[in-house]
Amino acid sequence: MINKKVLAIILGGGQGSRLSPLTDKRSKPAVSIAGKYRLVDIPISNCIHCDIKRMFVLTQFNSASLNRHIKNTYRFSSFSEAFVDVMAAEQTPDNKTWFQGTADAVRQSMHHILNHEFDYVLILSGDQLYQMDFNEMLQKHIDKKAEISIATIPVNFKEATQFGILKTNKESFITSFIEKPSEDKLKGWESEVDEQMKLENRNYLASMGIYIFNRDLLIELMTNTETIDFGKEIIPQAIEKNSVLAYQYKGYWTDIGTISSFFEANIGLTEEVPKFDLFNASKNILTRPRILPPSKIYGTRLNKTMIADGCIINADKIDDSVIGIRSRIGKNSIVNKTYMIGANMYQDIAEIENDKEKGIPYIGVGENCIIENTIIDKDARIGNNVVIKGGKNLKDCKEENYVIKDGIVVIKRRAIIPDGFILQ
Repeated sequence: MINKKVLAIILGGGQGSRLSPLTDKRSKPAVSIAGKYRLVDIPISNCIHCDIKRMFVLTQFNSASLNRHIKNTYRFSSFSEAFVDVMAAEQTPDNKTWFQGTADAVRQSMHHILNHEFDYVLILSGDQLYQMDFNEMLQKHIDKKAEISIATIPVNFKEATQFGILKTNKESFITSFIEKPSEDKLKGWESEVDEQMKLENRNYLASMGIYIFNRDLLIELMTNTETIDFGKEIIPQAIEKNSVLAYQYKGYWTDIGTISSFFEANIGLTEEVPKFDLFNASKNILTRPRILPPSKIYGTRLNKTMIADGCIINADKIDDSVIGIRSRIGKNSIVNKTYMIGANMYQDIAEIENDKEKGIPYIGVGENCIIENTIIDKDARIGNNVVIKGGKNLKDCKEENYVIKDGIVVIKRRAIIPDGFILQ
């Protein structure tokens, strides 16, 4: 099969400051999504479903939890060549710097990559949400005799300013590229899309940051140490002298680079028919199997809510929310449009009583609370009678226990919010 000739490289991204504080103690690919997965599970699952089972994850910031997750999750047969390896930035006699960009990350890792046989390299991002058949993209790459292929998605006029926009000819080869153009520069950058995309006014082709490179060309391109980024340098330069194919993807895709996009992607999973389908057996998201008990729910009214394993919930009402593993919510509390990431551990009754004597809330949300438009990171403690209501009326700020971005309140990992605290 053609995918036996493919090696996948998943880019872990930089410091992830736009996703702070979620990335203060972990790398972007290690951030939790949908209450039980990690972002890195998305590209890895897509690869495994396409029978692409040789993967490198390149990262350099806060990689300990990502290392642990991958080690505990992706275990293949001893008789298989399959692997998922994390490669953090490392100093060598030839290079003493950290990764300077996406292309530089691949360049610095080439001495590991070239230890394996492959004809094609599939380069993916570690912070996107989508379900894609890479084999279809690869087959078109081979059929068209392309040297590079770029996955693209049709976007509308307003969205086009946020992406690298491509212009193609009738054969779908890319003729020109512009990085995040202003609205006044978009005229003439429309591309040929199907009728449904036209009806939705999605007439511009945006790069998804998903690439296929022929082995020999990638090796050649990596010899130029002055180019450090694929999107800003490698791709625009290659279009001028190489055959670069655009592969149009028309499914759901979102780049999870900011707190608002992360929040919207998670809350969107609670829709009756979500754009990202976690229930598709042929494209299901794979992650670490945990031995957790079923969730217990006492008298709680639930609507448009996803609840992961091992939760103990006594809330009055939960709406439009995702409740992660091992979450605890106290009596009479109301949770609305909130992503509660959950906890890494359970507290037994003795621990809870001991904390109570010290005036420390248990891990989770206490009693008589109102939580809205909020992300609660792992192992956070929210006391009783707390009101936290995110909204556009709140200004961006950074406090010891929480951050506000675009009206969304993010309670930090292991933060302690005392009884009676009010933020609205």
